[in-house]
Amino acid sequence: MTLAVLFPPSPAAPLLLHTGEPLIEHLAEQLRRAGAREVVVAGDLHDVVELAESAGRAGEPLLLCSGDLVAHTAVLHHLATHPAAATAALVLPDGPLEPGHAVVAEDRGQVVAADTAEALPGERSGTFGGALRVMAGDLPALAAAARPGAAGSGATLPALDRLLAALTRDGVTIISHRIRLLVARRVTAPSDVAAAEAAVAAVDSDAAQLRLSVKEQDDFFTTYAVSTWSPWVTRLAARIGLSPTAVTAVSVLFAFVAAALFASGGGRVAWVAGAVLLYLGFVLDCVDGQLARYTRHFSAWGGWLDTMADRAKEYVVYAGLAVGIERAGLGSGWTLAIAAITMQTVRHMTDTWYGVLHDEAARRKPAGKASAAGGLGARLSRASTRVQADVGSVTYWLKRTVVFPIGERWALIAVTVALFNPRVSLVAVLVWGGLAFAYTLALRTLRARSMRVPVLATVETRLHRDDGVAAGWLARWFGFGWLPGPLPLALLSVAASAAMLGAALAGRGSAAGWSGATALVVVLAGAAGCAAPHVGASDWLVPAALRAAEYLFVIALGLWWRVPLPLVFGLLLVLALHHYDLTARQEKRSGPPPLHTAMLGWDGRVIVLAGVAAAGAATVGVAALSVYLFLVFLISAVRGWTGKERDESQTTQGEVAYAVSERSRR
Repeated sequence: MTLAVLFPPSPAAPLLLHTGEPLIEHLAEQLRRAGAREVVVAGDLHDVVELAESAGRAGEPLLLCSGDLVAHTAVLHHLATHPAAATAALVLPDGPLEPGHAVVAEDRGQVVAADTAEALPGERSGTFGGALRVMAGDLPALAAAARPGAAGSGATLPALDRLLAALTRDGVTIISHRIRLLVARRVTAPSDVAAAEAAVAAVDSDAAQLRLSVKEQDDFFTTYAVSTWSPWVTRLAARIGLSPTAVTAVSVLFAFVAAALFASGGGRVAWVAGAVLLYLGFVLDCVDGQLARYTRHFSAWGGWLDTMADRAKEYVVYAGLAVGIERAGLGSGWTLAIAAITMQTVRHMTDTWYGVLHDEAARRKPAGKASAAGGLGARLSRASTRVQADVGSVTYWLKRTVVFPIGERWALIAVTVALFNPRVSLVAVLVWGGLAFAYTLALRTLRARSMRVPVLATVETRLHRDDGVAAGWLARWFGFGWLPGPLPLALLSVAASAAMLGAALAGRGSAAGWSGATALVVVLAGAAGCAAPHVGASDWLVPAALRAAEYLFVIALGLWWRVPLPLVFGLLLVLALHHYDLTARQEKRSGPPPLHTAMLGWDGRVIVLAGVAAAGAATVGVAALSVYLFLVFLISAVRGWTGKERDESQTTQGEVAYAVSERSRR
């Protein structure tokens, strides 16, 4: 549940609606309809200190609203139910500024500075909309900002504007909640209220919310082949009472049936039917997110399930294509599927940590100052920003398409399997995916060097490295303080696994010798990196490098010991799901999985595999380890994420009640 705090408007003359109702009373009712369990009018900032401390003890967020705001109720509801696990501020377009209101500077969707127009002359990108949701973890910073002496350079601003400015100075991560389609205006005089009311009345709130359910900026295929008609499916799903999770389940079903058709050996008819189902499954994959945004029905479990379902669907389709290749006599399909799942997972790890790096760099940017960094990386960053700002241009779409996003991957698979065959489809995924990986890795590495942000030092490093007991024990026992940083050591692990894979493909040496020696090098090098501080400009690549080292080791061991390739693919799939779970926890600011230690860590899994191979039971060992890890992963996920959903159930009920009341009023 959420407690709402209203700040009375500053003008002496009362702000009244055309009905004669005071604006502040109307806002209080809107806040209740937006899901607030209680609305309190703050007499002064001392009240904010007490309310922040009380809400902090209860573990609930605060929704702060200025009494001069005229807006659709949906504006406040969307802010209160913003899915990001971070504080969020309402930001209005940068237009004519009413005297006394704060302006903001934004970077990568974050409010990085808020102050007077004079204090941010060249950085302002919008104006503060007079509404702020502060998450429980940031309430101590809010209480500190509300205490006497914390006004800073924004002392002339209204109370809520001063609080926002203070939070940005304290380095609190604040999501920028931009207004599109709906209306929100801050009024300073009674004469402004009528114009603001007329602007609100002129916009159909439900139609606007349906359009808002579609992402503002998406990829080319999704924008033109899905989002042009998926909102109608979203509205239908809402009217018949489907939940986003139910839509996700249907999407998974479509993808799995498509994979079965690709694997069936039914020829062209089955491939075309599978391609159609794959496309429809992707449409539903977009609809589940649109439905969540339209109904404001968000949950930790639903968000996690959507993330994991996306990856599971894609990799099951790879498996279906692999079986189809084998049945059609087109070669070794499992080899291509194993290469595809490895490349895509390692690439996704770089995507995740580069995004975290970029967000952290934006947060650390000095308030009110443009970046003065030079060098090639900085120039590339500025060029990328210019292209991203030129929405709809050829260069904009090229930049978004060349990186091979999920919509383009689904489209490529569907088109190539329908027109050609499963082998062409997997080869196309590998070629385009490989080129995209090389392109993004090179550019991001250069850009990261100009940012110089030690992002892994800001999180629980060993969790996201996926270190096990062995790595921690070796690091403590031997120290390894004299060795180079963690990235060179992780790359040494990759090189060892790659050498073992090369030897397996060439058939040189002994399987036992290669397995034992490679496991020793991989574990020792990784353990050494575990002890080193992750503060280098390129250390954001360490998790991806460790994933590559482990996956290549699994593949090489499977080849050396003649493990059936479907079993190798199955183990890689389980490992990928586990690692996607870790990245989901990073994105959603969640703690470690409940049974994380039972997953053994990358080091423990390498040791177990080397041991079973030495015992001559590689096939049984790979199968048993896959089953064990999958069961632990499943139990841990259900225990961890459904527990979060129970914690959020009251809020969710309020969100659903709001959606129902809005529909009933129409």
